[in-house]
Amino acid sequence: MRWPDELTESPDLQGAYPRLSDTQMRTLAAHGERRPAHRDDVLFAEGDPCAAFFVVLSGKVATVKGYGVDDQVIRVHGAGRFLGELNVLTGQASFVTGVVAEDGEVLDVPVDELRRLVADDEILGDLVMRAYLIRRSMLIGLGAGFRIVGSRYSQDCRRLREFAARNRLPHRWIDLEQDAEVERFLSRMGITPAETPVVIWRGELVLRNPTNAELARAIGLPAPSARETVCDLLIVGAGPAGLAAAVYGASEGLATVVLDSVALGGQAGTSSRIENYLGFPAGISGGELAERAMIQARKFGAELSVPAEACALREHEGYHLVTLKEGTTVHARTLLIVTGVRYRRLDVPDLERFEGISVHYAATEFEAQMCSRDPVVVVGGGNSAGQAALFLARQVASVRLLVRDGELTRNMSRYLAVEIEQHPGIQVMLNTQVRRLAGRETLEAVVVENNVTGEQSTVEARAMFVFIGAEPYTRWLADEIALDSQGYILTGLDAARSGRKGVLDSTGRPFPLETSRAGVFAAGDVRHGSIKRVASAVGEGAMAVRLVHEHLR
Repeated sequence: MRWPDELTESPDLQGAYPRLSDTQMRTLAAHGERRPAHRDDVLFAEGDPCAAFFVVLSGKVATVKGYGVDDQVIRVHGAGRFLGELNVLTGQASFVTGVVAEDGEVLDVPVDELRRLVADDEILGDLVMRAYLIRRSMLIGLGAGFRIVGSRYSQDCRRLREFAARNRLPHRWIDLEQDAEVERFLSRMGITPAETPVVIWRGELVLRNPTNAELARAIGLPAPSARETVCDLLIVGAGPAGLAAAVYGASEGLATVVLDSVALGGQAGTSSRIENYLGFPAGISGGELAERAMIQARKFGAELSVPAEACALREHEGYHLVTLKEGTTVHARTLLIVTGVRYRRLDVPDLERFEGISVHYAATEFEAQMCSRDPVVVVGGGNSAGQAALFLARQVASVRLLVRDGELTRNMSRYLAVEIEQHPGIQVMLNTQVRRLAGRETLEAVVVENNVTGEQSTVEARAMFVFIGAEPYTRWLADEIALDSQGYILTGLDAARSGRKGVLDSTGRPFPLETSRAGVFAAGDVRHGSIKRVASAVGEGAMAVRLVHEHLR
């Protein structure tokens, strides 16, 4: 690698590159090994799992993007700084390469030792966690990691990009429609259009039109075990309720397994900013909240698998058997269903033609990048629609919020409605419904109708974000569990009234979150009568673990 004549240590940005105190250095030294570091030594390589936590004792170490291909130095670290990012704690592959830039010495601490220290030492743990979360966000912004090469009009390309974005995996998308050189490269490699999108990793072709599970395995996401698994508590769904249950279940000694079909965080994970969650006065993104909860659950020994889609439920010899899409089966003494809801689709012609390209059901950095500097419309009158409109207004040309009702505060929190009404980049259109979509390969405009006057008009839009309510994700349960008329899971007294028998508590009543099947519980948005708030979902997840203990006793 060609190094510049002078390497200057990078400044500490927002606490991403702090210097360890003497006390913290001594603590880490007691659990690690000092080793010499010579110029051009590779401490960890892009694409490889991280086996150690490195602290620079002397000399300098650089983190390099595209090492061996285009060698872009991202940061330079001097004495007292530690290396790595979130992958050190999650077990994912490294998204950059650590290369010694100036002779010196490093401290090599095994990853398992670091995880234990982070769990036991609150100050050190907070320092490392904060730095790693910020570094992950920076890597995403820099486009480090793997490459997804495909057409903007490909639904498979959209699927992979969304999976990577929802799981906050650093990557860069290369659009075949705009980069002729990449298209020629793929042609030389003998790759046909039917085999795109492709994933390129470390400068090598790795996967041709992979499934989400194949990409997850390549990156190091914890996939489901190929063998049958037996556990005390199986949690299907990794939204706030599921992650809370994972933390409490694992910390209280239950062998806990968590499955999710897409990403940790559930629908909350797609929220750009949660502003009314207790303890975060400045707000917190759904993705960061999910990452913090994931690391906390793993600290206590919970096993989390993504993507892992539950397809069927049955009972056998006292165990609840959940079959996964991959064909494996998990045997659980107790089961918690927290599969949440899926956003409803608009009933308009040609919707499917634009889905995955111009019509979205989440508003994250991923979607915002796709429609940067374009006019967009947001459809819906609830908090999800309001949060999406505010987030998008910071990054796109203009936002029109289309609300079916005549008042913005009918289904939206007042503080959010006031903020939207005062925002100069958002135009609110009340009593408005979408009637038709216009465009060829991508969306160009939406035809809307005023439901009071009947007048129709055309609104320019390159993307449409839909938040018009949701329906529970319970089809995989078939008739194994009692549901209400809308498909939500009945629990407690509602489940008892369904005519099925559950387990009674000390008062002679069914456990509050228990379903019509003894030992199967439900929490969060998927449950009949639940309050659709992150805080209540977290509370129900914690409460469910308490009831699981009662059931097992």
